[in-house]
Amino acid sequence: MVDNIAAIATPYGVGAISLIRCSGPDAIKLVNNIFKGKDLNNVKTHTIHHGYIMDNDEIVDDVLCSVFIGPKSFDGENMVEISTHGGIYVTNLVLQTLLKNGFRLAERGEFSKRAFLNHKLDLTQAESIMDVISSTNKLALKGSQSSLRKSTYNLIKKFRDKLLDILAKIEVNIDYPEYDDAIEVTNTYLKPLIDEMLLDMKEILKNSEISTIAIHGIKTCIVGKPNVGKSSLLNTLLDEDKAIVSSVAGTTRDMVEGSFNLGNITLHLIDTAGIHESTDLVESIGIKKSEAAIESADLIFLVLDSSNELEEEDYELLKLTENKKRIIIANKIDLNPKWNIDNAIYISALNKEGLKELENKILEITNINTFESLNGNYLNNTRQINLMQKAYNSLLNAKSSCDNMIDIDLIEIDIKDAFDSLGEITGEASPEELITALFTKFCLGK
Repeated sequence: MVDNIAAIATPYGVGAISLIRCSGPDAIKLVNNIFKGKDLNNVKTHTIHHGYIMDNDEIVDDVLCSVFIGPKSFDGENMVEISTHGGIYVTNLVLQTLLKNGFRLAERGEFSKRAFLNHKLDLTQAESIMDVISSTNKLALKGSQSSLRKSTYNLIKKFRDKLLDILAKIEVNIDYPEYDDAIEVTNTYLKPLIDEMLLDMKEILKNSEISTIAIHGIKTCIVGKPNVGKSSLLNTLLDEDKAIVSSVAGTTRDMVEGSFNLGNITLHLIDTAGIHESTDLVESIGIKKSEAAIESADLIFLVLDSSNELEEEDYELLKLTENKKRIIIANKIDLNPKWNIDNAIYISALNKEGLKELENKILEITNINTFESLNGNYLNNTRQINLMQKAYNSLLNAKSSCDNMIDIDLIEIDIKDAFDSLGEITGEASPEELITALFTKFCLGK
């Protein structure tokens, strides 16, 4: 039995209007029981009706009720969306009236979960809903909306259809060997088909490195020894005094974070404690956190003091970050640079000089300007990428088996694994616990 659920769908606070979403098999009837106005049981779907929410004989609020008759609704159930006045008290009073009259409070993401379970959305579309909401720039919004319009689903479906066709032909060969008209699936037949899919998957995985940056931003770690101007750079980029700036080395003892948009890319900045040898317990903890942040960062800003000769600690940081995607930033050019490093970006965080060159370098190193040319041929998040990589690895195993002339019924196992991994991306082969975990990340009312 499907419950009738309700939740406030707009942000908590004072505004012009609030919206309460109701859903379930009896949602229209239950709202009608407390609605004074037109009989909602006898209205057309996708219509709006003015009236009053009543608590016995008392008017709770003057409202508009939007009626959606399932399955032609967001989640496939009967739905009513109630637009109330935007006060906190009155909105909660309308919700409490609903909860006293047959509804229960919806769980986080429950409306979207119902839409998935009722086949109104696939899992990639459901994920893209939150990506649209959290978009911070034009490219992020465009990429999220593309997936919401099923571009990711259609991308995965092409691979699954090809794999399903192969699996069906293998099964026919195994179960009905007497069929003369059936295509004989041999190692020679399989190999070019697998090669083609591997090539396409490899391109998608490569493109997805760019798409995830466009949609989710890039985790950028600012590192350097103490007093090279890391905090000044952070404050300059964020255009606020987020971090304490001092001429005293070691002022920053823990990580300071902030995000900002640079054109069509969002950078999630982490200003780390200066990395150097220290006997101070608190400072040492900050340094260990800095080292961990370097490992998990997508991009490193390695800040060096151009007004002083490079020291051993600088060279150690150059070596520590050499295998990471990084930009070497020579700060304090206003104090007359003492050295020159190829490919370094020379700036003055204090005077805001060289920031345009830094912006151009970020765009170059992330390839973000190529995003719009990818034409939807990408995945949107780490979960999807990991599953595509898993499918890719399974097909690599299948290719190796073809090269070694392994029996087709054994190769079928790897092809089936690839098929299932791709199915997990769209939710067609996802375990229940994964579905539950994904939707609990949503807000109430969504």
